[in-house]
Amino acid sequence: MNIYTDIPSPAVKQAGESASAYGLQNHGLLNLKRVYWNLAPEALYEEAIFRGEGSICSQGPLVVNTGKHTARAAADKSLVREPSSEGYIWWGTHNRPFNPQSFNTLLTRLQAYLQGRDVFVQDCFGGADPDYRLPVRIITETAWHSLFARTMFLKPESLDAYRRHVPEFTIIAAPGFNASPLVDSTRTETFIILNLAERLAIIGGTCYGGEIKKTVFTILNALLPFDGVLPMHCSANVGPSGDAAIFFGLSGTGKTTLSADPARNLVGDDEHGWSDNGVFNFEDGCYAKVIRLSESAEPQIFECTRRFGTILENVVFDPRTRRLDLNDDKLTENTRAAYPLSFIGNALPDKRAGHPKNVVFLTCDASGVLPPISRLTPDQAVYHFMSGYTSKIAGTEIGLGIEPQITFSACFGAPFMVHHPYRYAQLLKAKILKYGADVWLVNTGWTGGPFGIGKRISIQHTRALLNAALNGQLAQVEYWQDPVFSVSVPKSCEGVPSSILDPANTWPSRAEYDRKYDTLAARFIDNFEFMLSEELEVPKDLVQYGPKRKRSV
Repeated sequence: MNIYTDIPSPAVKQAGESASAYGLQNHGLLNLKRVYWNLAPEALYEEAIFRGEGSICSQGPLVVNTGKHTARAAADKSLVREPSSEGYIWWGTHNRPFNPQSFNTLLTRLQAYLQGRDVFVQDCFGGADPDYRLPVRIITETAWHSLFARTMFLKPESLDAYRRHVPEFTIIAAPGFNASPLVDSTRTETFIILNLAERLAIIGGTCYGGEIKKTVFTILNALLPFDGVLPMHCSANVGPSGDAAIFFGLSGTGKTTLSADPARNLVGDDEHGWSDNGVFNFEDGCYAKVIRLSESAEPQIFECTRRFGTILENVVFDPRTRRLDLNDDKLTENTRAAYPLSFIGNALPDKRAGHPKNVVFLTCDASGVLPPISRLTPDQAVYHFMSGYTSKIAGTEIGLGIEPQITFSACFGAPFMVHHPYRYAQLLKAKILKYGADVWLVNTGWTGGPFGIGKRISIQHTRALLNAALNGQLAQVEYWQDPVFSVSVPKSCEGVPSSILDPANTWPSRAEYDRKYDTLAARFIDNFEFMLSEELEVPKDLVQYGPKRKRSV
């Protein structure tokens, strides 16, 4: 859209009605064309359509195309290296240092780019627990990104609260602004850079909404441990008797699907904190993968794709009938739906629960050798939490192909963890012991062979095993000890064939199974050596809670 035209937009008269007294000049944003403050979803729909940012499809969702970036640009995320934070940041692959002077130069150019342009502001909060919530301001170049932010985060409860909102962290997202690697010292034209000292993050060169969401998560991961709060890449729900459960896992492992259980109340699907008050959601929305979504297997999420107020990223639709085709992956495997948590009928309005009775680690084992469920001791939980073994599923990050990629993502969310994994693991173990939680490792990946040979474990079997763990039925059965990982594996579970509980039974060759299992054990051992080599003192005896190789090295 031509920024110099004076055609009034649909919400121009309401643009400043919900403005905060803490203006954008405090962020160095001057000479803007018009600022649209805290618009409601309906107004943002109108603005997005007026500006050609998306299309309204059958039954009301807003469908947008994120362009060349249909997933997180993980390699383009950095943190400014400065004195107040550099001592506690886990520098490396996921936390790349960025020069303060280069950040200031890039920020100045971004501020200049926004002059003469419209911007949208959402003043909101990260964290449903009032003792730990973080006031955040999200400034965007597009209306649909503002709708995304409003959908995903918690809102002030009154007009007066909007006017008094003062952010403690600010995000500026301008997808139309590209960095110059030669001038700005960035890797590419895309950048996601956090400055913890300035309480500011800037995003450019990408339209993918997940960058905004995960930037807030990274901020909370940096700040909350100082208050004794464990930030977690997990979903959470609560049973009829008030028993809470949390589900750790990377995208594609089943966090959203398995927590959306009609028999339990949903706390949230992705990001939470665990404080001395209990578990609380960081967000007010859900961000689910919807490629090949099944109405029968995932009815609650499926229904959300047919509702006004849902944002669909890169979902293919018929331009004439406006009907969606959730099976079409020609744009990406990583099609997404962002929708309010309230769209899930059994979601808890206050987004808070007590202390978890069960902690579940979800791993998508593409090698097909891990049991579908096993019970861990607190020390084994520390080992597996720090390891974060899983497989990256196609589309969730740029560069992933069709075949799953075996990976170790510390804390089941390494790209968003700012401190060393052992710091988060210490917090987790302390809370497990203090509140008496049981810990389970659940494999939602393959059985009967690796990817390409075996088959994905039935979601019905996974749900039956999880239900038995959460309702206490698995406390009543016999267990056997896995010979490689020494974890406890149930011998039986109602509704699940006993033969699949020992994955060796599902392979055509026991020798091939043993060989593949030994290879996986070696990968675990090598990965944990990296953890022990870090500057933070990690007890070397933690290795005894990991796998033992069956073959000689």
